[in-house]
Amino acid sequence: MHNDRPLLGILLMATFCVMAPFADAMAKVLGGTVPVVQIVTFRFTFQVLILLPIVLLTKRDLRMDPRTLGLLFLRSILHIIGIGAMFLSLIYLPLAEAVAIAFVEPFLLLLLAWLILKEHIGPHRLIACAIGFVGTLLVIQPSFANVGYAALLPLIVAVAFAAFMIVTRQLTAKSDPVTLQAISGGMALLVLALVLWATSGYNISALTLITPSDPDLVLLAILGILGTLAHLVMTWSLKFAPTATLAPVQYLEIPFATLIGWLIFKDFPNGLAAIGILITVAAGLYIVMRERRLAIDSIA
Repeated sequence: MHNDRPLLGILLMATFCVMAPFADAMAKVLGGTVPVVQIVTFRFTFQVLILLPIVLLTKRDLRMDPRTLGLLFLRSILHIIGIGAMFLSLIYLPLAEAVAIAFVEPFLLLLLAWLILKEHIGPHRLIACAIGFVGTLLVIQPSFANVGYAALLPLIVAVAFAAFMIVTRQLTAKSDPVTLQAISGGMALLVLALVLWATSGYNISALTLITPSDPDLVLLAILGILGTLAHLVMTWSLKFAPTATLAPVQYLEIPFATLIGWLIFKDFPNGLAAIGILITVAAGLYIVMRERRLAIDSIA
């Protein structure tokens, strides 16, 4: 059984929504000089380097039953697909636009939570997600004529991360988030090593390793640290709150991505997109205020 604490889960997910766009911005900067597979590999390398010593020093139990290991391996595959597709999309799309397109994910997550986890989806959450989704449609303005199929990459991100969060919610019921992230990072590195070995003779630019410059190494380190901490926080959030509660809160990532995109890349949405951002923020904040009121009522 989960020991749910919705407000804590919401706070942790909101923290993730601030940190994740910074990591994506680093990936966008690196995308012009470093192959995507190398960026992803560095991301998971830092995850292992940061978390595995913590697991060992605190003597956390690394033993897991076959079902848990299977779910964890599936989670690692989904994580690679989601991060890889996102980093690849950032080569072609502005940061805010890529994040906005990917935000069909909370809508998918809500449906998966209802269908797979049998979580209760009340009318307030459904309405908040629907309104948030409408806001996302206003933000999405990719020109498929200009970017072609690259505009579909964030949709792959959405599907992968919706499934990723469902699997994570099941794993956090019995497993420690730090241990999960450490082992998952190791599994991801193993899969990436096999991919690099299998494709080594095909001369695919996105799957070819290079020697990064010193500035790129600094950015790769920042990306690795930020990405590791962001997903650790997100994993913790799923330990304390149902996916259905957290789905609308994820919409808060859009305004943060927009702000970061403007500060770093001078990309800023037009008036219609700005209205969409306000709508998505309002939908997320509505869920936060509603959960706060429900928590107060339960105490009273």
